[in-house]
Amino acid sequence: MKYRATVRIALPLLIAGCALAQGIGSNQVHWSLAVEPGSAAPGAKVLARMTGQIDPGWHLYSLSTPSAIQTTVQLAPNPAVDRVRVLQPPPHRAYDPNFQTDTETFQGSVVFLLELELKKDAPAGAAELSVTARYQTCNDKVCIPPVRRTATATLTVDPAAPTAAVPIPANYAERQPGGAPNAIADPAPASQNQGWWAFLLLAFGFGLATIFTPCVFPMIPITMSYFLNQHTGERRDAVTQAVVFCLGIIVLFSGLGLLMTAVLGPFGIVQLGSNPWVNAFIGALFLAFGLSLLGAFEITIPSSVLTRLNRGSEKGGFAGTLVMGLTFSLASFACVGPFVGTLLAASVGGSMARPVAGMVTFAAGLALPFFLLALFPSYLKRLPKSGGWLARVKVVMGFIILAASLKYLSSVDQVLGWGVLTRDRFLSAWIVLAAMAGLYLLGFVRLEGIRADEQTGLWRLLLGMGFLVFAISLVPGMFGGSLGYLDSYVPSAEVGAAGGGTAPSTALSWKKNAYREALDEARRDHKLVFVNFTGVACANCHWMESNMFPRPEIAGALKDFVRVELFTDTDDKAAEENQKLELSKFSTIASPFYAIVDPDENVIATFPGRTTSPREYLGFLQKGAQPVRQAFTLPSLPALARRPA
Repeated sequence: MKYRATVRIALPLLIAGCALAQGIGSNQVHWSLAVEPGSAAPGAKVLARMTGQIDPGWHLYSLSTPSAIQTTVQLAPNPAVDRVRVLQPPPHRAYDPNFQTDTETFQGSVVFLLELELKKDAPAGAAELSVTARYQTCNDKVCIPPVRRTATATLTVDPAAPTAAVPIPANYAERQPGGAPNAIADPAPASQNQGWWAFLLLAFGFGLATIFTPCVFPMIPITMSYFLNQHTGERRDAVTQAVVFCLGIIVLFSGLGLLMTAVLGPFGIVQLGSNPWVNAFIGALFLAFGLSLLGAFEITIPSSVLTRLNRGSEKGGFAGTLVMGLTFSLASFACVGPFVGTLLAASVGGSMARPVAGMVTFAAGLALPFFLLALFPSYLKRLPKSGGWLARVKVVMGFIILAASLKYLSSVDQVLGWGVLTRDRFLSAWIVLAAMAGLYLLGFVRLEGIRADEQTGLWRLLLGMGFLVFAISLVPGMFGGSLGYLDSYVPSAEVGAAGGGTAPSTALSWKKNAYREALDEARRDHKLVFVNFTGVACANCHWMESNMFPRPEIAGALKDFVRVELFTDTDDKAAEENQKLELSKFSTIASPFYAIVDPDENVIATFPGRTTSPREYLGFLQKGAQPVRQAFTLPSLPALARRPA
């Protein structure tokens, strides 16, 4: 017993001695605070200089470093100060062996600037300013857990003091208190930019594809005859008329995106993807469009509306051309509607500008062929005449749209937790629809567009075979097999606890909408928190949870964190709080969005969107795990002293 007691007392002292011998127990940065000018009038601006002298061999991380723990500089609440801006000089960016990636650091010394705007009613007299820096320091071998140091200075508020401009060096960039990014922050991640470009490319491709729909293609000769009658022979006039016509198309479709953005706002657009009523409406709309294209009935714009618009277009001039573009848009909406619905649904999870930009790009793709034909009407004669091929496009498109309608009906089923449209039933329906499209193209299913005695052409044969191959490739998914990209749109085989959503992985346990609870657990267990901003009906979230999280190397890395799921697209108070947290702390409302934070809510690393690269995602997890390994290499001395013998 005496031996154990001796060890219990001596072990903490031994560890403390080793730590002090390595310099870990000392203060590597020495802070001071100065104010310029020393006296200022109420409402004026002053500059506080927070200077840190860094010991040789050590470095301090910047306010904007993409890895490690960012330094934060905060002014304590003061009755004389109204606003604060924090600025930093350009940091040194280089490869850091401690984190195995590039970081931003300062060595020798650093001066952070705090631009203070005094209140107009600030009381005269001395005001004590207190600035706290929270930071992590490292050398080439070891990192010190984050510490806080405070420096103070006195500012005199004098109504008679002269007011002068505060000089700020040109190379300084602003950072908000707490480390929120702005001027000096890293540019948007490549995956986020790529997501925007992919979305706009999809929108433009949808616009081009609509020209081959049975509602749009027959409009070509009608539209071109209008331009032939309007053509005066001058190239400038032809270009102007073509531009005005295309503006009519763009104005109508982009107006839809603008209206949606104005009515719903960014959070409304996010919730659009999971709202059961919205999904039910889109699913029913697609179902109606699909049945209409298969010949069940015909969807048309009321003739009275088209007649009035047509009369307006007959007046000629720019106004007539603009009205002609609007008329064309309405007349083609029966076939364009499914593309528009898909595009607006694809804008879910983006910024407020996403649906507007998508609809403008879609309308530009739709209008481009007509713009070119308006410039060169002679090329109209080279286009194939509408006939059997157009009817076949209509029928195949009907099968595809019916399959798309199941995606939205599946979202309704998941959000409400009915369990009717299960993975097996969903895939069975997709297999049947894809097979029916293939058999129709091969002539085995008799519908409009293919005569009994008509010979099967090469392209129709290849396309029909393609649909059958796709149908067969879905079969393994009914028995638990992975479908790759299609897992984003197919219901998961398992149902989670949060609103009927999909469970990310059977090998990992997750806290549901319990951010504070996760922070408390991480503080007790000396871990970091992995935050997964996800959604019940988020396709990209499901793909990551089905294809990325279960990978052995990813699952192994995730086990080192306290894991929490924060759903942002459900219609409840928890989702609203999660949205506010994501927007205020990470300046985004995207889903999926992944973040690694420490128990004090300092951001270690973030990862927006979906990725197909396990190596890239593993690098993000390892970047987040590296600080905690170094920060907690040596347990705290009180914790060691409390351990039982």
